[in-house]
Amino acid sequence: MENRSRTALFALAVLRILAGMALFIALLFLPAGTTDFWQAWLYLALLFGMMAAAMVLFIVRDPELLERRITGRESQPGQGRIVLAASVLIIAAYLMPGLDKRWGWSNLPPALSLLGAALVLLGYTLFLFTLWTNRYAARVVDVEEGQRVITTGPYRLVRHPMYLAIALLFTFTPLALGSFWGVLPMLLLPLVLAARIEKEEQLLRSELKGYIEYCQKVRFRMIPFVW
Repeated sequence: MENRSRTALFALAVLRILAGMALFIALLFLPAGTTDFWQAWLYLALLFGMMAAAMVLFIVRDPELLERRITGRESQPGQGRIVLAASVLIIAAYLMPGLDKRWGWSNLPPALSLLGAALVLLGYTLFLFTLWTNRYAARVVDVEEGQRVITTGPYRLVRHPMYLAIALLFTFTPLALGSFWGVLPMLLLPLVLAARIEKEEQLLRSELKGYIEYCQKVRFRMIPFVW
């Protein structure tokens, strides 16, 4: 991995955030056919506010972690297809609420949208807590030199808290955006993440020292007391 200066990494991260914001704005407001969409504005403010804060935090605390998450590429067989399936579902999580807004399919009360926004915020908070606890929580499935088993923080409850965070964040995104119907396809996301976890655990059991013993202590993979 190329080592960038903090300034170069900051610039790259800002470009990624701006590109993501432009994409999300297009996915939300073009299908909706209007900018009179308060749920979308609230969602974008929460999401990109958290992203910007996280970017500054990790550039100061652990720039190598941030660089790995920005530049990492999948190398394990089969993971590309799983990532593609998850990406299709995540895009649907933004397209469906826009169409729902245009055609008025759901008409959810504001309280439910606010509940959805709170669950999205919870998911992103767990995401950041996981990164704070485990600097090897990469965006790709891999075992790096010097990596060790983490047993503190959220790893006390589940072996893959990052995927729990992603499931919370995106499964409840449509609800935060005022769409009940948009939630339905997102119920498939935890199943896709479970397939990714199965592949990842094969690698970790074979290549990460102490992981088998950790599995014996922490039984649940993604959802506490369930799986």
